Amino acid sequence: MNDRLSANMLRGVPEFRYLNAENVARYRVIMRFFYQEYQRLRYWLRPEEVYNGVVQWGVLEGYTMEQCQADLEQLKDWRNLASRHDGGRALTVEEYMRKKSQYVLTPYSIEIERMLETLETIKGYGGSLETTYLDTIAECLIAVRANAGQFQPGEALACWEKLYQCFKTMHENAADFIASMHSIQAEQMMATDAFLLMKDKLTEYLQHFIKGLQKSAYQIEGHLLKISDTLADMFLDQVAEDELRKPRLEESFTREELISSLKQGWNNLRRWFLGAGHEPSELVLLERATKETIAKVVRCALRLQERKRAGISRKKELEYLAQWFDRLGSLDEAHRLAAYAFGLFSSRHLQGEDERTTDLADKSMWEEVPNIRPIRSRSRKRISRSETEPVRQSGNRQREYRAAVEQQFQEERAFLGQLAERRQVRISDFGVVDAKTRMRLLQWIGRCMANSSRSFVTAEGVKVSLRLERSGEMTTLYCEDGELDMPDYTLLFASPLKGETKHG
Repeated sequence: MNDRLSANMLRGVPEFRYLNAENVARYRVIMRFFYQEYQRLRYWLRPEEVYNGVVQWGVLEGYTMEQCQADLEQLKDWRNLASRHDGGRALTVEEYMRKKSQYVLTPYSIEIERMLETLETIKGYGGSLETTYLDTIAECLIAVRANAGQFQPGEALACWEKLYQCFKTMHENAADFIASMHSIQAEQMMATDAFLLMKDKLTEYLQHFIKGLQKSAYQIEGHLLKISDTLADMFLDQVAEDELRKPRLEESFTREELISSLKQGWNNLRRWFLGAGHEPSELVLLERATKETIAKVVRCALRLQERKRAGISRKKELEYLAQWFDRLGSLDEAHRLAAYAFGLFSSRHLQGEDERTTDLADKSMWEEVPNIRPIRSRSRKRISRSETEPVRQSGNRQREYRAAVEQQFQEERAFLGQLAERRQVRISDFGVVDAKTRMRLLQWIGRCMANSSRSFVTAEGVKVSLRLERSGEMTTLYCEDGELDMPDYTLLFASPLKGETKHG
């Protein structure tokens, strides 16, 4: 198919006028009569035959031959019918010269009536999920690879028609079926008790399609990846040759147009199974939509079951369960029974920063110190007002925090003073350090790397600079809680500390 639009595609379509004309009933019944006779292989009809056929249906009251003749000419003007002079029945010159015609449906009108006949039978989306189409597609791709472009005359076209027809039918049926599961009628059906009777059958049907899709679709993907562009072009050339061998009396496609249309169809097939660029393939989207449909069916069934159980008293069941808990001998057995009876409780998501005591990745979360978070009730019931509480005094907590901060400052100043006296220190010179020391060193290195001068000045006035003696030289910093591989930096200190400064 050519991606560019032609002038013929943008023209008006007068063939559709009879569907909304003033005398639409008369035009529709004439066109339907012509279409039924066309299916019986009777193409050219005389006005008398059309009139008698329409009158026999009995849907038009007071319909005359003159009206029928006028309607036929109007349909001819709208290009729904074509005519030719009918002189074979004339016995005299006057009868021959009198205007008598035979009428036939145009190709556009045939497709319009075929479409209308299909629309009249539609009562929903319909569709189905069948995996047999996937097997047929895989067989055709195997044939394309096996023949390597050396098909016998006519075989390439038959293989292509079988391949693309199965692909098109599978895609349309699957899209219609998934759409039907999300229609208003399906939503209403899933809200009734009758849905519980077909829930298991529907779920099994969807799961069977998922299994078949996962089994056959990957084979098709593998065959498509192994069919090179050269082999595909050879195959499509043979298809075009087979198509052009057919004798046609009317105007047909040129070879270039036919090749372009076939390549577009092949690209559609590849994009459906393999995707295009970073976009997921239609196959992935279909599998995802089917799984979502299964989840939707299960949710609807659970809601119906819960609704039915809502009005049933469970007092006896709960009393029996309570006695069962009472007979258990250990807390571990009680936990197991609760897991079987109630399952997992709904989770609560809490925001906050975890206060971890170590950076070890392999340490279990159960070994960490718990973080206590107050939880407020979300109940809509109005909580009765409690007595007025006094203002909380936090002076002791502030003093404790102040003392902890001062102690931390003193430790940092003492560590900085020790290093400043040495003027320069390499990472490899450190022995085993604790976690606090490691964090201070990494913080200094980070502040130096963030500055273009590779240095910074501490609050005590000491200038700390960073230098790497040889590029790429690595070392290991041994810590109490692990080992850290890092470049062997050298820390330079501009001047030692001058006295002690009290922080407060």
